[in-house]
Formats: sequence, C-alpha cells, structure tokens
Amino acid sequence: MLNRRVILLSRYLLRNCGSSPLMAVNGTLAPAIFCGFSHLSEANERCLIQNRISFDMGIGSGLNLKYGLSIRRDQIQKSCAVARYKQPINGSELFLVKNSDPNCHVNGSGECGNGKPLGFPGNPNQEKLVVAVDVDEVLGSFLSALNKFIADRCSWNHSVSEYHVYEFFKIWKCSRSEADILVHEFFKTHYFQDGIHPIPGALSALQHLSSFCSLSVVTSRQNAIKDHTLEWLEKHYPGLFEEIHFGNHFALDGQSKPKSEICRSLGAKFLIDDNPRYALECAEVGIKVLLFDYHNSYPWCKTGVAESHPLVTKVHNWQEVEQKLTSLVISEC
Repeated sequence: MLNRRVILLSRYLLRNCGSSPLMAVNGTLAPAIFCGFSHLSEANERCLIQNRISFDMGIGSGLNLKYGLSIRRDQIQKSCAVARYKQPINGSELFLVKNSDPNCHVNGSGECGNGKPLGFPGNPNQEKLVVAVDVDEVLGSFLSALNKFIADRCSWNHSVSEYHVYEFFKIWKCSRSEADILVHEFFKTHYFQDGIHPIPGALSALQHLSSFCSLSVVTSRQNAIKDHTLEWLEKHYPGLFEEIHFGNHFALDGQSKPKSEICRSLGAKFLIDDNPRYALECAEVGIKVLLFDYHNSYPWCKTGVAESHPLVTKVHNWQEVEQKLTSLVISEC
C-alpha cells in the first residue's frame, strides 16, 4: 500500500511543475528531478529518484522521500523491494510503505493494482472528503447559452460582463415573474438542451479529485429540468457524482430547499459555487466554500460580502480548485 500523502503530492507535482531545473514550493527549491517529466526522453522516462529530497510544503509538516520511485505521468509505480521508512516529522510520523510487487501501481481512480482502495497510515478506512459542486457557471456555461436565447427571442443583447448580480430580471429590466417565464421557455429550446458547454478544466480536475473526494452535485436548478440535467451530467461528467440534489429555486411550482440544508444533509465539508449568496449562506453554517469566479470574469462574484467571510476562498479556475482541495487533504492525512 502506498502512502496517500505521497500519491497526492506526486500527482500534484506531475501535473503542475514546469520545465525549470528548479521549482519553488512555498519558497523552498526542489530539484527538477521531481518535476518536468514531460521533457524526458523515452529511454529516460523511468527516471529513478536516487537521492533523498526534502522540502517544506508549508502545511505544518515536512516531507522526506527516500528509496526509488519510478514516476510516470499516468501512474506512480514502485521500483524497489519491500521496505518501510519511518521518519519523525515535527512531532508526527510519516510512513512510506514499499511493495515488492513490480506491477502494483496507482491508477486514476485511487486504487492499487489489486483493486483495493488506498488508505491512510493507521487508518485504512479513512472516509473521503465530502464536496458539493454547483452546476451553472461552475460545471457548465449556462449564462452564455441563455444570453443567446434572449437575444433571438426578445432582442435583448447582454454579455456575461453585465451581470453584476445573478438575478436575471434586474439585468433584463423586467419583472421577476416575466424573467422566470422566459427562463422556463429557454429550457424547452435547443439553446438550453444543446448549447450549454462544460467549463474548461472541470472534468480533468474532478477526475483527479474523485480519488480522495466524495463528489455530489448541489444545484439551485428546478425540478422541471431534472431529467435533462441528469443526462447532461452523465454525458459530460460520467460516473463522477454520487448524489445529485436540486434546490428548485426560482421555480414556477414546487417547494425550494436551501443549499445550506442540502449540503449539511450530505455532510459536505466544502461547496464549490459561483454565487456569493449561496457561499455566505453555507459559510454561516460552517461549510467551507470555494467561490468560483472563472478567470475573474463573473461580475456577480465581486460583491465583496462573501469573500470577507473566513470560510470563503475565491478561486479562478478548476486547477486552483484542485490545488486547494489537494493541499487540504495532504495537510490533514
């Protein structure tokens, strides 16, 4: 069994290191032998880490790597005989466990070659971090498709940059009820059914996160579009979400349910959402929130109210989401 901290750290470095001979990790330089693998030749791809590498991740403990790891971009494969390295680190202990099976490797689903889930030292049944994920503007570009619809339907031309609040009637300068009717009309068109594209980077990040996170969708979407939403999620994010919950907000009929209530019922520790109102609502009940402002292009994210809460952190792309959650798990495992 390979220590999960090593797995997560290795995945993080493999995906995020550049080609520089030295990389900085919170101010400390680490040799390029631990990154830049995409620049290795085929003959040198199975590069062996022969020297001890030590650096501070800036998360309350250091990490020491010793013995050989043959690291490839698509897997981490052990390359030495059974050995256990126990090193005291700032009052705690870190275990690196080696396996003699040369075919044992870690795959994208976080399982070892024999199909057994990877666990934490001393607690192999450690539960995954429960994370709730919003849909519109976080997984898919809902607003861009809606703008195309109202331009053709009503000759109202708006860009995403105009939505200083995520309340459509205020931007369209119509009544709330008129806006709600237009949105439900939008649901029946090809603009909605075929025009919502995934947010770049989301699929890859969620696939990586699923190895140590229990992912569920928590959306304010209405019950009226439940079936299409399920189909869309399965098409673009197949098999990634354990549960899918609808808040039924701004619906023409049926009761709505607060996101904070749904998240608490899931036991979610994190919510990834673009709406400051939902972010603050969940933060107020103790749920940490990554406020998603894609490439700093969502005006409604910039109210400043939610960001002032200590449990709300602004992120600008899915790579940042992955980094935040990976760092958290590494620090707590």
